[in-house]
Amino acid sequence: MPKLVVDAHRLVGPVPFDDLPVDPRADMDRLGIGRACVTHTLSLYSDPQAGNDALLALDDPRLVPVPVVVPGVPGASVPYAPGEVLDWGVRLIRLCPQRHRFDLTGPIALRWLAEVGLPIAVDLDEATPAQLRTLAERLPEQRILLLNTGYRRLRALAELMAEAPKVMAEIGTVNTQGGVEWLAERFGAERLVFGTGAPVGDDCGPRFLLDHLDLTAAEVDAIAAGSLDRLLDLSDSSL
Repeated sequence: MPKLVVDAHRLVGPVPFDDLPVDPRADMDRLGIGRACVTHTLSLYSDPQAGNDALLALDDPRLVPVPVVVPGVPGASVPYAPGEVLDWGVRLIRLCPQRHRFDLTGPIALRWLAEVGLPIAVDLDEATPAQLRTLAERLPEQRILLLNTGYRRLRALAELMAEAPKVMAEIGTVNTQGGVEWLAERFGAERLVFGTGAPVGDDCGPRFLLDHLDLTAAEVDAIAAGSLDRLLDLSDSSL
């Protein structure tokens, strides 16, 4: 059993066309998840600004805010300018280039990311491996956390991780036998993080997977919390 579990990918807020809990903490307690990086559903599905405002109003150290950033020309971006991202004081931002219709490797996005300098989280389905490789080549110090990696794209994921050493992967949807162990053997547990995508995604399955990985205790602890703590410098945060 891992010493501490941190969910790298969780949502708060209402979800369209579904009846799901708004507050994640009861489910976190039930599954023994000490802390979670959370994005507001409004930022994903409708209004990034409104969702970010609601997210940044949360006051619970267990819920680490991950606002959505939409790079663009003034008047077509969230927030208005990249400097405002730094004013938020967050440790991770989320990009949705397909959902919010911007070019991940375009000149504006690259300028924003270079100025902000924070790790980014992005769904693997939101960008092609080629775009992500280009991003890693243009900004070699950019830390990238891939969410919802799945198990059907392990070959593409492995190629990307081999070519871009700053890329890390969330394991919540790598639900094929031995898939997480295969990635850990090739790239190290320090490049893998636990995440669920709950409540839209299932959280019980990833939590069960974490407890039954055929890895050393140190490797499981790294995936459960240590890798993300190092990425976001959360080790000094109290629960």
